[in-house]
Amino acid sequence: MPVRAEELPGTAAAGDPSPPPGLVVTGRYDQGPGYAVNRPGGSASWLFTFTTGGHGLLRQGTAGTRAGAGDLVVLAPGTGHRYTVAPGAGRWRFWWTHCQARPSWTSWLAPYAVGDGLYAVPSVSGALHDRIAAAFDRMLAGARGPAPGVPREPEPVVVAAGGPERELALCALEEAVLLAVLGARTPVCAPEADARVRRAEELIAVDPGAPHTVRSLAESVALSPSRFAHLFTLRTGRSPMRALREARLRQAARLLRATDLTVERVAAASGFPSPHHFSRVFRERYGVPPGAYRAGGRR
Repeated sequence: MPVRAEELPGTAAAGDPSPPPGLVVTGRYDQGPGYAVNRPGGSASWLFTFTTGGHGLLRQGTAGTRAGAGDLVVLAPGTGHRYTVAPGAGRWRFWWTHCQARPSWTSWLAPYAVGDGLYAVPSVSGALHDRIAAAFDRMLAGARGPAPGVPREPEPVVVAAGGPERELALCALEEAVLLAVLGARTPVCAPEADARVRRAEELIAVDPGAPHTVRSLAESVALSPSRFAHLFTLRTGRSPMRALREARLRQAARLLRATDLTVERVAAASGFPSPHHFSRVFRERYGVPPGAYRAGGRR
């Protein structure tokens, strides 16, 4: 059943504490100067914003962008961020949604990566503004769930906690993301840069446990470390070392489920320098220590 955000423990109507993962939280705001949300630890879920008027300023890690009418800006989880009414702007009117992104969405957004998990899809065609706003409006309605014959006043924030409401909301958001990507200006990205980034991603995927570094990956694609790190982050929305850590954690999770290797050997095979470090970052990513993850999977 849907609930209002202010009724959900740990979630404020202003959207400051990060909503728990697994829920879909959506709303429409019209904010004036002084409005700001700051999450030094980032969010547990993805944040999608679509500006309908005024201007907002969004920063995540070292990346940032100014959002105006027709701009879709997406923040990936796990990196500290802050967003506010842009300096000098009278208002910022925008739709926003916290949720877990569907896997296909990241490939659609990848060409618009700015860095540190921030994606800015710029200047959506004016003809699509109303269609995207209508998709967000349907998302709000889907999150509320059906109520035949009962008129409802607009609510600024709605949380979809149930299965059907959550799926309705995600389907509407998927339409909004697709419309934004299809109607946006094509980003300028050199084909050779893409090929070199893909090659580095392949090297990480084939053997995440290898002693990769920014320098070794850069040398494998004939780039300087600084140029390689810039291109990789621009293309993927995350730094090479963050991508490597995520690949190592995925490999460790597979080994825990599929083998009887000790946690120490899983850590070594996945490229982590010590079992203690491995256990800490694994728990941060999956919410449980490696041993509990293995036991849960086998049950």
